[in-house]
Amino acid sequence: MPNRLSAPERARFTPAPRRTRRIDGPLPILASALLWGTTGTASSLAPTGAPATGIGSAALVLGGLLLFLTDRSAWSLPRQCGTRERWLLAVGAVAVTAYPLTFYPAVTRTGVAVATVIALGSAPVFTGLLGWLARQGRPGGRWAGATALAVLGCAVLVLGPELAGGGAAVDPVGVLLAALSGLSYAVYSLIAGRLIAAGHPSGGVMGAMFGGAAVLVLPVLLAGPTGWLLSARGAGVVLHLGVITTFLAYRLFGHGLRHTSAQTATTLTLAEPAVAAVLGVAALGERLPALSWCGLAVLAGGLAFLTLPGRR
Repeated sequence: MPNRLSAPERARFTPAPRRTRRIDGPLPILASALLWGTTGTASSLAPTGAPATGIGSAALVLGGLLLFLTDRSAWSLPRQCGTRERWLLAVGAVAVTAYPLTFYPAVTRTGVAVATVIALGSAPVFTGLLGWLARQGRPGGRWAGATALAVLGCAVLVLGPELAGGGAAVDPVGVLLAALSGLSYAVYSLIAGRLIAAGHPSGGVMGAMFGGAAVLVLPVLLAGPTGWLLSARGAGVVLHLGVITTFLAYRLFGHGLRHTSAQTATTLTLAEPAVAAVLGVAALGERLPALSWCGLAVLAGGLAFLTLPGRR
């Protein structure tokens, strides 16, 4: 039967192609970086004697269990996955567990500034290289330029006070631990992005990985002192870190990975130290030298270059 519809009528009945705006993915990821930026301020309020590893482990146990228990798709995801995807989930859970067990000791050995720069600055590089090796796409020039700007700005922002004051010796073991935390962050970001791109729900992927990590890290928490958890301040810190910076932040991060590559996502999370620095100035009365403000401007420029739509 011949098509008797006119061209305007055919256009009216033809479904319009779905538009994917570039801002859909970056916004949830930047929001998660905003929440992660409160981690340092919140953890500084922990009771005296609370071990750094214990604080991170307690937050992961609470946040991981919340991510797992509040999303039913996380319960059935391992059964729906094939053998290879189950292995990816297991490796992702181990990588999630490794982050607090390497980052917090790195902070103890090298200080917050150096550990933050190495961990967050190395994560986008590791993500780009691992994604390329795993054939998830070679990073483009726009990503490389924006990442270089963002890493440079992050380093100048965080290390500005130490550079202005002459700096101090850096512990090589602490540097290695910080780099390992950046590698673990890159690994579980890539795995989450790959499973979400395969059609699995983002909440289920995050819930399964972080739920498994909560079980793995629980013995570490119980092996150390736990009396600080019974105090009002200790419980408040863990509630904030577990609910806000883990549960809510990674829900947003997983949603953003549905629309953004893991390479771009890890670069965007370099906004975290910027948020932490501004929060320290506003809430804790800290002062930043002019060099750090210049680094903040460079970091913002790199993130804006990556986030704003480019020429088509």
